[in-house]
Amino acid sequence: MKQKIIFCLPGNELLAGTLSEKANVERGKLTMRRFPDGETYIKIDSQVAGKEVLLICTLHQPDDKLLPLYFLAKTLKEFGAIRITLVAPYLAYMRQDTRFQHGESITSEWFAKLLSSFVDELITIDPHLHRKSNLAEIYSIPTHILHAAPLLSSWIKANIPNAVLIGPDSESEQWVSEVANAADVPYVVLEKTRKGDKDVQVSVPHLDGKADKTPVLVDDIISTARTMIETIGHLKNANFNAPVCIGVHGIFAEDAYLLLRQSGAAQIITVNTIPHETNKIFIEELLLTALQSKT
Repeated sequence: MKQKIIFCLPGNELLAGTLSEKANVERGKLTMRRFPDGETYIKIDSQVAGKEVLLICTLHQPDDKLLPLYFLAKTLKEFGAIRITLVAPYLAYMRQDTRFQHGESITSEWFAKLLSSFVDELITIDPHLHRKSNLAEIYSIPTHILHAAPLLSSWIKANIPNAVLIGPDSESEQWVSEVANAADVPYVVLEKTRKGDKDVQVSVPHLDGKADKTPVLVDDIISTARTMIETIGHLKNANFNAPVCIGVHGIFAEDAYLLLRQSGAAQIITVNTIPHETNKIFIEELLLTALQSKT
């Protein structure tokens, strides 16, 4: 059996440490810093020759991470690493998956080609597949998608009695229904119209006969949070209980987290695919199971 070693980019130390400890895999030592001019310095301080590398790096704010990730992967290979598996709980550049206007770059495809050029395998959690049916349509390396729905269901069942789930749009119905059915709670799905990055209109949720329940707004990504904020406004006007907001990937762009807190959410809960103070649902066991199945 080939020996494994875990490396991570800054910001991923907690997840890498937990995986290293629970999987009994060596934790690689690395020096990474920025020169005063903003360029990246990398020095590998562990032996990697002949080893398989698990490279942990969640990819929110990807433009800041991509060059260091590229440099690290290429250096690991230069010093003899035989295989690099990128564990990216959040996978960026999935939104622009078609050309909406003449002249636009289809960045999801270029990002996929670039990652595929310097890592050998990719493990991620609930990527935002919209007009693509699977990652193999744009990635040329083996990809493995893990799903957080069972984790959400378990958390809701354990922490929110008498819940009703509210999904953001019709495209989310299959995913939301899976979470709801496993948690044994009802659900409804909104109609959403997006007019811009921060301009979102949603239908008033139909919750007849459910006024005594706790609304739980669930989405795969909380970015600007505008969908949840507008939905909370509708719920307030209809005198429903303060909702719980749950997201798999808590990006919280700009002031989104503050605005969502101020909107009247009872709780804001995210999965720790992206480190944030709202992390209450954890992916370590999910990743461990996936990694152990590869041995």
